[in-house]
Amino acid sequence: MISRERLRKPGWKILGALFLVAVIMAAAWGTRAVAREMAFFRIRSVEVRGARYLQASEIISRLKVDTLASLWDDLAPYRDRIRGHPQVSDVSIGRKMPGTLVVTIKENLPVALIQTPSGLLPYDSLGKQLPIDPARTSLDLPIVATDDPVLLKLVGAIRATEPRVFARIEEVRRTGRDEILLTLSRSTNSAETDGRVRQLLVRVPVGLSVERLADIFPVETDLVRRQAHVSELDLRYRDQVIARLQ
Repeated sequence: MISRERLRKPGWKILGALFLVAVIMAAAWGTRAVAREMAFFRIRSVEVRGARYLQASEIISRLKVDTLASLWDDLAPYRDRIRGHPQVSDVSIGRKMPGTLVVTIKENLPVALIQTPSGLLPYDSLGKQLPIDPARTSLDLPIVATDDPVLLKLVGAIRATEPRVFARIEEVRRTGRDEILLTLSRSTNSAETDGRVRQLLVRVPVGLSVERLADIFPVETDLVRRQAHVSELDLRYRDQVIARLQ
């Protein structure tokens, strides 16, 4: 017979805790196994969240949910199928009782359009072509001369951290090994209404911090106040914004 004193020792307490956990896990496994066989928990609908360019129907089709599938089935195969889509960077799948799968996706967002033999096609910041049809989806994106990873990375960073600048970018191209030229539309408060060039060129060095691009806003405001007509802003010099007037 085991004495009460021995049962009070730490080793017995640990064994008791492990035994209790095993009992709970076995009960949970048994309950889940029973639930998988119940028609009440059949998957009857799929809720897609986070889709912006992808159609929910495309995600649902890719899941390949069997008509007899249970909400308590292993979700890993579903996640793997969605992750295989070139436009999906991450996915999580949850359960909503009694019979709904909730699929939350994170998309690889397009940052630019690049001219290809098939026409202008969308690319992400990693240089990957995305399966988005520009003819069916409205894409207000800058045109990048080539699938240059430096250019695409820059545009992606601008989209993520300086959306005011990104919204105005029309074209991005290299003008030298260490120099990039951004073509921006004029700001809405610009005084350019007399037929002059309605674009603003911004010359930047390769490796420029995206935050530095925000320096163009106070310069533009000052130039508008002075009614100066500027054709180019140059950010290649440390802590300076050089304006070249028309």
